Amino acid sequence: MRSAWDPDKSEYATLLSDYPSFRVEQLWNGLYKESKSIDEISVLPSELRNTLVQQVGNGLTLNRVQESENSDTVKWLWNLHDDKQIETVLMHYDKRSTVCISSQAGCAMGCGFCATGQAGYERHLTVGEICEQVAHATKRATADGRRVSNIVFMGMGEPLANYANVVGAIRRLNTDFGIGARSIVVSTVGLVPQIRMLADEGIQFSLAISIHSANDEARNELVPINKRHNLKDLTEAGNNFYRKTGRRVSIEWAMMADTNDADSDANELAAIAKDMDAHVNLIPLNPTPGWPTVGSSPEKIKHFVGLLKEQGVNVTVRKNRGTDIDAACGQLRATSVEFKK
Repeated sequence: MRSAWDPDKSEYATLLSDYPSFRVEQLWNGLYKESKSIDEISVLPSELRNTLVQQVGNGLTLNRVQESENSDTVKWLWNLHDDKQIETVLMHYDKRSTVCISSQAGCAMGCGFCATGQAGYERHLTVGEICEQVAHATKRATADGRRVSNIVFMGMGEPLANYANVVGAIRRLNTDFGIGARSIVVSTVGLVPQIRMLADEGIQFSLAISIHSANDEARNELVPINKRHNLKDLTEAGNNFYRKTGRRVSIEWAMMADTNDADSDANELAAIAKDMDAHVNLIPLNPTPGWPTVGSSPEKIKHFVGLLKEQGVNVTVRKNRGTDIDAACGQLRATSVEFKK
């Protein structure tokens, strides 16, 4: 096991079979209600804590923490048990605090404008490694006098490539951490079979699809998975998700100068958004070292928004957070090591 958050309650009951049953409840509450590591759960005997740490591992080890200039964004770099690394971001807004969590070490999707995609793939994270990120962020939010209210699977990795562990983590986040399912967002570049599976999971979380181009030829270059799952198949999967869950899909679109910000791009995007009855979330492109294209200008984004609204599309522009510490959308890379290509 790699993290104290990996075993489920029944597995802990087996590990603690020689102890009174209330010890399982104390342990579970310590992990999920109080966001404590095992060695911090003082109601457990020290001998038991030491034994459990030996059995389930130490989990995430802090490598570095960075804060934005106004402290509304915090980014952690974590070492995993096998020396792989991931990043987690906590963002405080006026009325909510959101944790952006990683689902993989690296990413295999190969989107050139994303720093994680530039770095390459290492491995999937376990359920515990995903949930432990939320526990650490919850502890920091509490210290800031805040409460974690939202979770977004928009950190390192493609969540739906790690399907079973991500769904398992969502269930834990909802049931044990007490995060409302509707406050959990899973972002994908468009793994169609998994989107269809998600529609049958019976969980009321939100789905965001990173499209970035509504033209197959252009999207093949920006988002290589499009060569396997084209826009027609992706749109059908999005419609199926909406039909089965009643949850409207969001479309994410990174605004790139002279790449996907022309009037024709807005018209193609509007057609897909209306087909899926989707909300569009425009994201000013954040700089990454391996991608030469810059983000669209504020004037261009405003014009693009106007074109979408003229066609009846519900659209917002995401406010970037943490660009000064490389914590904004598309910038996570775990920069203290060089990932294998």
